[in-house]
Amino acid sequence: MIMLVDADIHPAAMPKEIAARLDEPWRTRYEEFGYRVANPPMIYPRLTNGGNRLDAYPEEGLPGGDLDLMRAQLLDEYDVTYGVLIPLQSHGFGAVAPDFGQAMCRALNDWLATEWLDREPRLRSSLAITHESPEAAAEDIARYAGDRRFVQALLPTSGETTFGRAKYWPIYEAAEDVGLPVAFHLGGMENHRGAGWPSFYLEEHVWMGNLEAALAVSLICEGVFERFPRLRVVLVEGGISWMGPLMWALDDGFDKLRADLPHLSRKPSEYLREHIWLTTQPIEEPAEPRHLAWALEHTGMTDHIMFASDYPHWDFDNPRTALRDVPKELRAKFYGENARALYGLEAA
Repeated sequence: MIMLVDADIHPAAMPKEIAARLDEPWRTRYEEFGYRVANPPMIYPRLTNGGNRLDAYPEEGLPGGDLDLMRAQLLDEYDVTYGVLIPLQSHGFGAVAPDFGQAMCRALNDWLATEWLDREPRLRSSLAITHESPEAAAEDIARYAGDRRFVQALLPTSGETTFGRAKYWPIYEAAEDVGLPVAFHLGGMENHRGAGWPSFYLEEHVWMGNLEAALAVSLICEGVFERFPRLRVVLVEGGISWMGPLMWALDDGFDKLRADLPHLSRKPSEYLREHIWLTTQPIEEPAEPRHLAWALEHTGMTDHIMFASDYPHWDFDNPRTALRDVPKELRAKFYGENARALYGLEAA
């Protein structure tokens, strides 16, 4: 029997659930003014229903807000051994002023613990942190370290500046100290850097890997993995096949531009293979299945790839069919073994 770990499940708290867990003055501020950064579905071009499956709407609340419905549609339907929650609301909560952001992130973490983790032993969660206030984020990484149901600290892929910068190093130091991976999920202050704002949703949706590739390059070139040699990073929902060509380009350039990066002691590809993990959703689906196998082999990272469904979003990957084009000998690794090793999960 193959162990199945879903590395990307999105819960969603109703505003009243967050407000009820806030003390004053933060409750009034949250209810009257909201928070600084809009969630990705609120930014054009996106689907106006938040990009969710139509059948994932509960009788009350938001898709991803009803544990019983999620159990029926995902955990029970596909016999999921473990599921990792990724609360995208923290992308916005974590970008505001330190005290307010910390209060909202703690409210979200409390909701995750009491309404999801306490009620469903198969679930683990990402930790919401104030990513734009790294000292407060580090404080909360240490605060929640004793609850091993929180298996990674969560950041968006886009922040006020690139995440390799020293500003964010207190987060990485705290995560390394407690042995917690850091996960980056698409979203945040996207600003569509580089090519500018797209006109159509298709432009954004089919190449979300560009943000994660830029993020990986930033972490390497700024020396994050030199400074924190035990840090583990998970890139969620950005595809996989771009990683091989990125390694080729980085290593080739590094051979010629080494003098510009005296703080790096190894080739960029070595940092990528040692420190980065990837999730399968959205996995590339070429017309010729063997092409995907080639792309995966070129990464040299088949021990660092984890299955993800992206429930409850419209492009949800069915666990029964999602990896049909992946070589059979790799499926058990992708479906569960790699995630079990990374997160320290008990065998089924």
